[in-house]
Amino acid sequence: MELVILVGLPASGKTTFFRSRFAETHAHVSKDLMPNARDRGARQLALIDEALRAGRSVVVDNTSPRVVDRAPLIAAARRHGARVTGYVFETPRGECLKRNRLREGKARVPDVAVHVAAARMQAPTREEGFDELFTVRAAEGGFAVEPRP
Repeated sequence: MELVILVGLPASGKTTFFRSRFAETHAHVSKDLMPNARDRGARQLALIDEALRAGRSVVVDNTSPRVVDRAPLIAAARRHGARVTGYVFETPRGECLKRNRLREGKARVPDVAVHVAAARMQAPTREEGFDELFTVRAAEGGFAVEPRP
């Protein structure tokens, strides 16, 4: 079992990456999919626990910018004996703003959400509990993935 944590700004390509790499093998947990939940953090952890308890790998598709945001996710994975893999999206802020402006309806976030996430961003490290970390860059209609040093 594996818990994958996607780390990146809004509109950096996280959901597209999930669909192209993990949709058939991993449960998809995203706070974007629970707009009416009272406590989205608690709901997210419940969905992660439920999937891992059932033996299913999970992708957490949120910005996850800070160590404090990722810590409960990593703890949940460890409780269930799952590996923890992080994918860090290095999409430039300006590109995220452009991509976000192409979104429609609730998928589009205010520009300030991109700026706030960028200001909060703390690069993930193995010391947090990741077993593997990768850098993701958009490349020719797909993604280039490289191990992080």
